[in-house]
Amino acid sequence: MAPERDLFANFERMRREMDELFGDVFQRPGIAPRKRGGFSPAVDVYYADEPPRAVVTAELPGIDADRLALEIQGRELVLSGHRRANEAEGRIYQQVEIEHGPFRRVVQLGAEVRAEEAKAIYEDGLLRVELPLVEPEQRRRSVPIEVPRPGSRAGGTGAR
Repeated sequence: MAPERDLFANFERMRREMDELFGDVFQRPGIAPRKRGGFSPAVDVYYADEPPRAVVTAELPGIDADRLALEIQGRELVLSGHRRANEAEGRIYQQVEIEHGPFRRVVQLGAEVRAEEAKAIYEDGLLRVELPLVEPEQRRRSVPIEVPRPGSRAGGTGAR
């Protein structure tokens, strides 16, 4: 009688070989559960009142602060950086799930911000960016009412 074989023992190796064979075919949405070649950090965005500001918090564990960049373009906050891969010398991995490589995440903001007053703090793998909101312009305006003098025509000079 033949010993029982684990039919799934070589499945992960076969999947990697198929990925190498077909390249990015499996990178289409809905086909592959994860993308490769970098990652996109998770973010929270909320608005606070005193003082009025947008607050963006991004999860960036394992990334050196000197490998992070922030840029504000209108109503977009652009986070970019690079997570270095761990040195693999002398290791034989069974599983690799922690993504590494370059990333770029564009966060849409729901209000105009004062980019020159933005502040960012990176602590314990969380990047917190506070962006003061632009105060809305006063939309109310008084309109003077003109009263024509007797003998003149309203809206014109009276001469043709």
